[in-house]
Amino acid sequence: MNATAARPGSRDRLLLTFCAVAVAFAAIDTYVVVLALPDMMASIGIPIEELQRAAPIVSGFLLGYVAMLPLIGRIADLRGQVPVLAMSLLLFSIGSMVTAISYDLPSLVTGRFLQGVGGGGLVPATMSLVAAIYPVERRGLPLGLVSAVQEFGSVLGPLFGAVVISFTSWRGIFAINLAGGLLLLVAVQALGRSRPDDLPVVEEAGHGRLETPGRILATRLLAALLLTVTLVAGTITFLQPVELRRDLTWGQLFIPYVDGGSRWVTPIGIIAIAAFAVLLLWCWFLPRALVDLRTWLGHLVAADLVGATFLAIALGGIVLAFATADPEVAVFSPQGPWFLAGSAIAVVLLVIHLRRATSPIVPRGALRATPAWGSLVVSFLVGWALIAALVDIPLFARTTDLERSQLDAALVLLRFLAALPIGAIVGGWLLRRLPAGVLTAAGMAAATVSFLLMAQWDATSLDGVASNIPLVLGGFGFGVALAPVNAAILATTDDDTHGLASALVVVARMVGMLVGISALTTIGLRRLYAASADNPDMDPVDLAIVQEHAVFVGAAGAAALAGVAALVLFARAGTREVDTAEALRAAG
Repeated sequence: MNATAARPGSRDRLLLTFCAVAVAFAAIDTYVVVLALPDMMASIGIPIEELQRAAPIVSGFLLGYVAMLPLIGRIADLRGQVPVLAMSLLLFSIGSMVTAISYDLPSLVTGRFLQGVGGGGLVPATMSLVAAIYPVERRGLPLGLVSAVQEFGSVLGPLFGAVVISFTSWRGIFAINLAGGLLLLVAVQALGRSRPDDLPVVEEAGHGRLETPGRILATRLLAALLLTVTLVAGTITFLQPVELRRDLTWGQLFIPYVDGGSRWVTPIGIIAIAAFAVLLLWCWFLPRALVDLRTWLGHLVAADLVGATFLAIALGGIVLAFATADPEVAVFSPQGPWFLAGSAIAVVLLVIHLRRATSPIVPRGALRATPAWGSLVVSFLVGWALIAALVDIPLFARTTDLERSQLDAALVLLRFLAALPIGAIVGGWLLRRLPAGVLTAAGMAAATVSFLLMAQWDATSLDGVASNIPLVLGGFGFGVALAPVNAAILATTDDDTHGLASALVVVARMVGMLVGISALTTIGLRRLYAASADNPDMDPVDLAIVQEHAVFVGAAGAAALAGVAALVLFARAGTREVDTAEALRAAG
């Protein structure tokens, strides 16, 4: 952080605007598959009744987002915000391109994974950039707006998907993401070039050779040529246009060298692979070619790549165990025990590594204070409760009115989400006057009451104006809780670990969402089965309402537990001295 930052100029404000748009892009992409998933499944030959086979499309994105976020946050602490933002946008754009032209499940999952890595890196880097641009007393509004943009992006995701699919295929969604990501990358690179965290690449890499303008131009032109060959040959390999395949001359490019070989052992596939390999070597030995891979490897090592790997495996196991689960059978997938066992082993290895490493990814003692690790516990519980609103409010809307479209159901959720960023700003303002524990408990109490009111809904409740009360109350309550949860960890960790701390808070909430939706859905289904056994003639809609009521009651319990935990764990958090903006820094 830079508490003594000078008054930001128009260039810095424009840079932040583009970064906020990038955060919105990532938030939209998180939820865009809600409507596009059936079409995506059909395009790669997965029947709609085999939905479980499409789980990697969702879990792949979450895996990239959650597992890599701590490493990216730590690199932002060490390297600066603009380079991390640029690299995140590059990965997001590459992932969007791979997703748009994917031809099977592995290629689709790879694209979504890269999108998750890139999208996840934008959040802590943008929040940290605000702190670097604005002085302490002027950070509240911009950080509150960035947080609001991200939360509102979760609403725009399904709406954006619905609009694009109405006039083109699902691939158009990711083609737009690609174009937008590249434009944002150019803008961020141009506007951030003069910032102090944009360190000279050649000198930092330590290559020690004099670069003349002519040599730099020639290097970049050759790199551009290699990149063009890679993209063109790779795209043709992915798409395999029918016109070219049927041509007597060009069709030979698509004939595998071995019988039954994949499209990557064809002449055009080999050209793409070879060009990409040469491009990587070129970027390794000539740092100004395109991307200085040697320098970025140095950043990874400095951020503790080994420790980050153990942490990624631990988080990845949790993501895979719960994100691929069939709630009708169990809380986690059949392979879940193996995934969780792998996570447990990785945690043990991580703890051993953190004790021995000179500069571990989580500095020793960084989370020693009770409010610091307590923030992760509370964030986990908040995520557990929040996911019930994000998933089951629109599900309840569709269940009680079969004629209601997915778009109409998303508009019902909009009432909840519209109140969330307002609550986040109000919570940050109140933080100067109330202790973090009390404020978090108040927000979670509002969320608890909201869920209990939802648990009283019947088939016609959403048709009345009164349904807006629990929706707005719940969204506002969750928003109020964001600032104090983040303030507690920021007030009890060092300045040079705030990027990592922000990332860990987001990770804890995402993991809470994954575990929560699996557990709550399983509880709801068991309640449904019990009700069906007691009354076999019960209407299917009434049975579904019973299930949703059980989910809402379970979410109310998680919200109440989060409030109690905050009262206990945040008792000694000196958050009244934390600026409102700092409290909102990790609110995304």
